Order: sequence, then structure tokens, then C-alpha cells
Amino acid sequence: MRHLSLSLSLSMAETNATVNQKKIDDCYMPLVHSNSSSINIDDSLSGVDDHIPIIDFSMLISDDPDKQFKTTQDLRNACLEYGSFMVTNHELPDNLIMRVYEALAKFFDLREEEKREYETNDPTDMIRWGKWDSNLLSTEFIKMVVHPTFHCPTKLAGLSEILQECIKRMRELGIQLLRAISKTLGFEECYIEKRMKLESGHDFISANDYLVRLNSENQLGQPPHYDTGLLVLLLPGESNGLQLEHHGKWINVNPQPNSIVVIIADHIEILTNGKYKSLLHRVVLNKKVRRISLPLFLGPSLDTTVSPMPEFVDEHHPPAYLVKTYKESLETNPYQVIDGMSCMKNVRL
Repeated sequence: MRHLSLSLSLSMAETNATVNQKKIDDCYMPLVHSNSSSINIDDSLSGVDDHIPIIDFSMLISDDPDKQFKTTQDLRNACLEYGSFMVTNHELPDNLIMRVYEALAKFFDLREEEKREYETNDPTDMIRWGKWDSNLLSTEFIKMVVHPTFHCPTKLAGLSEILQECIKRMRELGIQLLRAISKTLGFEECYIEKRMKLESGHDFISANDYLVRLNSENQLGQPPHYDTGLLVLLLPGESNGLQLEHHGKWINVNPQPNSIVVIIADHIEILTNGKYKSLLHRVVLNKKVRRISLPLFLGPSLDTTVSPMPEFVDEHHPPAYLVKTYKESLETNPYQVIDGMSCMKNVRL
């Protein structure tokens, strides 16, 4: 249940914007340095055109054991070497993905005073709108908790139905991928799913609108950061902008049409005691084409205790992370659960 005042004043909105920008400065930028002190990153915004691994989902669930085994091995290598991969031949219809982009564009095109209804710092709210437009950053976003209960703005007819259908399918895909990841780690396929109580998992989306700003000095839509949760499944938009850190270079992600980009997130790193690492990534603004993206953050249930699995701990590999519930880790930063910020700099031992 949302408890929003419909009469937020402009002065309060401006105050919130200042506070939110301070949070960005305090959390995002130090996060990069504390989590990647051993990485010497080329900070060129142009990035490198390189390929990230492609996982053919139809082969991953194939009845042919040889095809499934090979694709599972490809998935293992992608998790180890890149922390990311692109999924093709998944079961999300192309026309559904297009409808999602169109519906989100209509929401972001609403008058700002309508969207400000969802600008709030109330920790009980399950929907939050905001925008950044300073310190080299430019983006507008809408965050929604979508599981175990689905929340969505009511300002736009049809948005809820389209998103709910898309997220249901993305979530099913994410659970299938986690089952395969369990197998890459030597476990039975439902091991992570059961251990993290995904039936009541806390999932949210953070749709982003990166407008064309020809005369802006801002160059980034998202600063370098890690993501909370187990996996991030990203509908990347119809233009480029996402960059992944790999061996000290930024790789441009050039998504295939209607592919889904998957990123290993913080709590897979914690579970595997660092074997599969959360991936550093950022978004560079495309100053020619508007880009709308939709990431789904697939997480454990809020009351689940997340700690390194015993199979990855021994005398040579002691636990490298604090033991916390998922809710506690989300609140480790000066943030609330709805913010969904990375916790890694505060849970590393």
C-alpha cells in the first residue's frame, strides 16, 4: 500500500533532488574505488568494441544432453571470465519487448508534475521516480518493487498490464538461468532457488530514460557501479550505451536485436565467496538517440540470510563477507530497500 501525498511542493522536490544528488556523490563514486582498488581502468568514454559471451537459451534447456552440457560450460566460463552474458532465443516475444519500450516512453513523456507524485523518501513506498542532471550524470528513472507483490504507477493506462506480463516472463527466465548457474557450481539445479527463497524473492525494476542532450556537458547516464541481488536481467534498449569493465577496459555492449543482457550481481558473489564476481558497469550517454532500458533485479527474499556457501569456504578461502539478511544488506548504505543500492563495500571482510 502506497501512502503518498498528492501535493508535494516544488520546494520539497528541489530539496529531495539535492539530497538525492548528495547520495549519488557519497555512495556511487566511493563504491567504485573501495570495490575495485586493484583494477586499473582505462577511463576513456569511447569504450572498446568487443564481444561478450552469448548464451543461446534454447540450447541451455535443450533435450539434447550434449548441447545442454556445452551451453552450461559456456555459461560457467561467462560467469568466471566476464560476469555477464547476452541471452538469445529466449521466450520473450519481440512484440512484447517493443510494447514495453513504447509504454515506458509514454510514461517518461508525462508532464513532470505528474511524475513528481512518485518522488518520495518514504521507506514504505514501493514506487519511486527521480532524475539526475548534474555532476556529469543525466538520467530519469522510475523504480518499482514487482515481486512478491507487483507495484506500478497508475498514471498511464495499460502500463501495469504490459509491465506485469513482461516481468513475469523475465523472472521465469532469470530463475531458469539461476538453475543453470547452480549446475555450473556443481549443485543440483534448484539449490540457489531454494536457499535464497526465490518464491518470495524481493525483485524490483528501475526503468531508465536517457534523453538526447546535444548541448549538455554530462557524459554518463549511470556512473561505474555494482548491482545488488543475484542477477540483473536487462532489456538494454534500441541503442548502445552500456559498458562493462573487463580486464581494465570498458567494453561496449552492442546488444543483438531483442536480446537480454544478464549481469552477475552482489549476492551471487557473496554466495560463491568471490568465485563469481559482481560486475562493474556504467552507462555512457548516446547523444544521437534516446535510450530507454529496463533492468529487473532478481533478489532473495528480504528475510533470507546470505553468506558464503560452505562448499566455497576452507582454510585457504575463509569467508570474505559479513553474514546479513538481504534486507539488512540493502540497508547497509544510508539507503532504503527501494533504492536497491550495492552493499559490497560494506559487507566485505
